[in-house]
Amino acid sequence: MIPIDRRSALRAGAGAAVAGALATGCTDSAPATPTGSVSGPPRGSAGSLGGTSAGPSPGNGRPAVRTAPAPRRFPGQPAEIAHGPRDRARVALTFHGQGDPATATAVLAEAERAGARITVLAVGGWLDEHPALARRILDGGHDLGNHTLHHIDISELDEAAAYAEITGCAQRLRKLTGSIGSWFRPSRTQHATPLVQRLARKAGYPHVLSYDVDSLDFTSPGAAAVTRTVTGQIRNGSVVSLHFGYADTVAALPALLDALERRGLRAVTTTELLT
Repeated sequence: MIPIDRRSALRAGAGAAVAGALATGCTDSAPATPTGSVSGPPRGSAGSLGGTSAGPSPGNGRPAVRTAPAPRRFPGQPAEIAHGPRDRARVALTFHGQGDPATATAVLAEAERAGARITVLAVGGWLDEHPALARRILDGGHDLGNHTLHHIDISELDEAAAYAEITGCAQRLRKLTGSIGSWFRPSRTQHATPLVQRLARKAGYPHVLSYDVDSLDFTSPGAAAVTRTVTGQIRNGSVVSLHFGYADTVAALPALLDALERRGLRAVTTTELLT
């Protein structure tokens, strides 16, 4: 990671972007507005959306950009992964992908200036509104995954509706990137029910991604509180839950990344954490 004395100088160039994001209202706490019906898995997929061949880009008739990484099975890992190995000084900062795009862009820029890589679990409706962010995330070296189509409580849905939430977002990811995304995280819950775990596997995700550290940034407690919460719980292998849609998260990130570096913890993608 970039040394702390260099990071201060690099961060100065991003002041305007971060300040703009902090001035923006946050929208990630509310479910995304439904943007259309959801169809089942495409023909030839054998019930799974895990294929990675890229088709035409939406609306322009040109071939899609390079194919994004697909889900992987990690032998020895459970169906629901909450953390990585505890014997390596690595952590994964994972972000629920919803909210104002300026806030999201500020988070990505700050992570990249610090040499950190993150994992973004994107809401399908959010991708409909801001499709360019899918490629922006991947081009920054980050993981991109599925956080359901409408960000509603998936644990309360019946089987058909829950599967539609998973596959609806997967289809949007594949249209934009050629892949259904590296990870699936259920919406509005830390842990997936057995039904949701089964449906995620059916859709092509061998594992469900949970977390062992909750930043509580969605409560808007202030940047200092977000940093204290994370640094007070994080350890080797931790997976941290954060959000794009909250200004406190943007404001907390520089201090949080500095604290991780002082403790010798490297922020990597979830795929890197488990590899």
